[in-house]
Amino acid sequence: MNYTLSKHAEDAAREREIRPEWIAETIDKPLATESDPDDPDLRHALRPIADFGYRVLRVIFNTSKIPLHVVTVYFDRTMKGKL
Repeated sequence: MNYTLSKHAEDAAREREIRPEWIAETIDKPLATESDPDDPDLRHALRPIADFGYRVLRVIFNTSKIPLHVVTVYFDRTMKGKL
């Protein structure tokens, strides 16, 4: 999956120990997706990460940019046990 990261997403991924392959896999093969409640250009992709105790990774990216532009990434505690 071809994508770029915002400065915020780069910093968040580094600080939260989120691997690039997890981001790519979540964008490419999400278990769930959601529209952003505030911005129609943003999409949320969610996927449990086996290597991280099946915590759910949320990747928010801008669909209007080519390549896709990742705005932020984080492990979503509110999704625990839901996927």
